[in-house]
Amino acid sequence: MTSPELAEEVLDDPELLRARDPRGLLPAVAGAGAQVRETASLTAEAGLERVTAAGRPRGLVVVARREGAVAAAVLRALLGPASPVTVDVVPGPQLPVWMGASDVAVVATRTGAGAYAVTPAHEATRRGVAVVGIGAEGAPLHATCAGGRAPYVPLPPGRVQHTTLWSLLTPMLLLAAELGLLPPDLADTAAVADALDAVAADCGPVTPTYANPAKTLALDLLDALPVVVAEGPLAAAAAGRVADQLATLAGLPAPTFRLPDQRVAAEAVLGGPLAPDAGDDFFRDRAEDDGRRLRLVTVRDRAAPDDGRAERDPRSASEALRQVLRTATERNVPVTGLAEQGAEQDLPEGVGRLVTVARQLVAGDLAAVYLALALDAERARGGGGRLLP
Repeated sequence: MTSPELAEEVLDDPELLRARDPRGLLPAVAGAGAQVRETASLTAEAGLERVTAAGRPRGLVVVARREGAVAAAVLRALLGPASPVTVDVVPGPQLPVWMGASDVAVVATRTGAGAYAVTPAHEATRRGVAVVGIGAEGAPLHATCAGGRAPYVPLPPGRVQHTTLWSLLTPMLLLAAELGLLPPDLADTAAVADALDAVAADCGPVTPTYANPAKTLALDLLDALPVVVAEGPLAAAAAGRVADQLATLAGLPAPTFRLPDQRVAAEAVLGGPLAPDAGDDFFRDRAEDDGRRLRLVTVRDRAAPDDGRAERDPRSASEALRQVLRTATERNVPVTGLAEQGAEQDLPEGVGRLVTVARQLVAGDLAAVYLALALDAERARGGGGRLLP
């Protein structure tokens, strides 16, 4: 296991970070704000009116995996259960059998290639379903959409795997706004881009570890097992992304719990056999401790609506989170609030929710990348997705 001292030296050495990052994950994540602005411009040029001119659809289906599926989960959470249009997420290549001419299919993929992108676009065109494509410029999906006169958002070359969430989410937000499903302020991509820039400035590679929340979290996770709890459905979409990035980039498992639904399970883990003894001295030297210790990571959405369908208390995600935090305190489990600095902003409620989740998403991405670089996991994979023998 890499020592915190050695890891901190790595994280505060820009040249060493660059050497350990052959794919350029760190600059790609830190440039998320620019990614939003560029993709918003490309979306404006794609001609979404070819789909939106027909008015509100019966259903919206997003065909996507991994980052595209996370983007769709964020969109669905923003729309909420009161949405007049059903939003489904499918991995492809098959489309739901019920889709027809009154529905819209969004095929979202970084590469725009393969059966999971091209086949559903072909099938949607055959059924008369309106299609919006998102993928690499010049990809097979691009040609398929052009043949069907469907709008296509062409992502520029150089989009790095595991860092294209905002290239996939931005067109979805703008499409939902044009369809009248989201108010314009809730789909304010300029405010989101500014928020992403602010986090990148606070947590970027040139900011030293002692003043950098993302680097600090990466160091904290060197010897920890993170338990990620999410305050409601929108935070749950972000929490799933955080857990996936930690696992994919750094090989670190991170169980996630959505509140209030999974409060009992979260408290059972925090008070279970992996938790410190209740009488443990929180401030003692843990350098000689064996194994990993729990660390609670919270993902907040203070505007999460109450779930009136709950059968038992607490019915609100905020109250459930307070109970989970109380359990963590009683069991001496350390807590990290993801991107909590600057979380309370003087913004309209809708914009504030989207900005809050944006800050937490990019902070989680940066922490996962820093942890991977501290462990030298990227070079161990050869800069790709597989471990070297």
